[in-house]
Order: sequence, then structure tokens, then C-alpha cells
Amino acid sequence: MRWIAGFVVALLPFPAAAQPIDRAMKSVVSVLPEWPRDARRLEEPEGSGVVMLDGKTIVTALHVVDKALSIRVRTLQGDIFPARLSGRDRASDIAILAIDTVLPALALAKREPRLGEKVCAIGNAFGLGLSVACGVVSGINRAGVGFNRIEDFIQTDAAVNPGASGGALVTGDGEFVGMLSAIFTKKSDANIGVNFAVSAALTGDVARQLRGTGRVRRPISGLRLEAVPGKGETGRLGARVAALKPGSLGERAGLKEGDIILRAGGRRVRKPADFVSAMSRLLRADALEIEIDRGGSKQTLRLVK
Repeated sequence: MRWIAGFVVALLPFPAAAQPIDRAMKSVVSVLPEWPRDARRLEEPEGSGVVMLDGKTIVTALHVVDKALSIRVRTLQGDIFPARLSGRDRASDIAILAIDTVLPALALAKREPRLGEKVCAIGNAFGLGLSVACGVVSGINRAGVGFNRIEDFIQTDAAVNPGASGGALVTGDGEFVGMLSAIFTKKSDANIGVNFAVSAALTGDVARQLRGTGRVRRPISGLRLEAVPGKGETGRLGARVAALKPGSLGERAGLKEGDIILRAGGRRVRKPADFVSAMSRLLRADALEIEIDRGGSKQTLRLVK
């Protein structure tokens, strides 16, 4: 360390992550929607998007483009191309855009990020152009937050502000771990350090289905769940089967009324929304392993679509 004018200055090497982040930025675009006069937004005049799959598909947040009359995208280098809304999924707030030019596609991470892992948010905050803000992963598998019907969020304290929706949350290696989606705030639409990105797994699964058919077909469990323990009660958190539809996937898996679902697809189920989120994994898998508590005895079942 060296002292300069009373301050301690640590001479550190330039971050090795700089080059991967530079590459990742080339796969993120600013999304420029043209809205009807009554739908114009002052604080969020533009949005963000991530180039995926074949390089001609851009994933973004549906709320960025849902009412747009026309859409253009702008690259980091300043090239502007027309884009077409080619698929939308309201349940997860994900949309895909199609362009005719091939751009560098961002690779999806092959693993979930770890708690405390460094990540960077790349987006078009306030329409000022693409920028990077870094922080850490502060939560994974967030569901039931209240933004979308289907949620599988990565929570981060990396700064995310209006206009960054649809942008990329990436690791230090420049791998995509989530699509920037929402800011948890009570009184103002500005960053307060609790921000959410749709997991890479859910983003990729929805994007592939939208690109293939323009819509998402989700398996239905046929379960009605309720949170346990109830208000004023104690015990381990879970989702109790309150009712089953005859012949449903849940009934065929062997679930019964009163069963408490503790884990699904390898993730902890603390409330019904967690199970709904885990069910989204059946977009790419044929079965979902479920751990239940039945009368104090733990059992493992398989829900097969």
C-alpha cells in the first residue's frame, strides 16, 4: 500500500473480469420502443435486451415492449436495427424480439450463481446508454415476490434502475445468470439495493419455447396448495396439498391431500409459489422429483409430465 495525502491507496491488478464483461456488453442492446401517445414513459423511455440463441433473437422484459407500436434496438457500437416482437409470455414477463442481423449471442451459465458471488448488471439505465454496475448475489430461487405469476429470481445488490429492464446479469466470467427484471421499492422507482433478475434457466427455457412456437405450454400439476404453518402456528415451512384434481399430474405422482411438499426439483419449498416456480423446470425436463412429509414420514415422489 502507499499513502497519498493521508489516504491509503492499495495498488491492485486490473480486474481479470474486465475482458469477459466487455465481451458480454456486446451481446446486450438498448431497446427503443415507440409507444402510443397515452402510454409514453418519462423515466423509462428505453429498455434493454440480451442477444441469445442464434444471434438474431433478443430476450427482453415484456413490460418493456408490450404496448409498443414499433421497436428498434441499438448496439453498444451505436448501430440501430428494426426489431419485431415475435413471442411473449405474460406469466414470466419475458418477450423475444427478432432481428435480421446476426449479433454476438451471450452464453447462458451452466450453473446457478452462489450467494455472495460477484455479478454485474448490464443495462440501459434511464436511457443513457449501456452501462455496468457490479455487486453480489444476495439471494437465489426467489419466488412469490409479487411481480409475475411465474417467478424464479436471482436477487442482487448490483444497481438496477429504470431502463435496465431486459438487460443482463452476468458473472465475472461474463456468463449470463439472469435477465434484469424488477426493482423492489416502496416509494420510488429507483435502486435501493434489492433488485431481481429472472434466472438463466427460466429465461432460456421460455425463450426457446417462444422462438419455436411463439407461446409457452406449461404442464399443470392439478394441485391446490396452502402455506404451512398457518398464521400463529409453528413448524417447518412448506406447501400443503389442500386439493388434487382427479387424473392430474399430482395425483398420478402419488400425492395426497394433507401431504406437505418440502422440496421440488432439488430446491427448498417454503411456500406455494416456490413449487409453482419449480414446476417451470418441466419446460425442459420430463419429471420433477418431490420430497414430501406425509404424517411425519418423509417420502420422495416423481411428478412425470
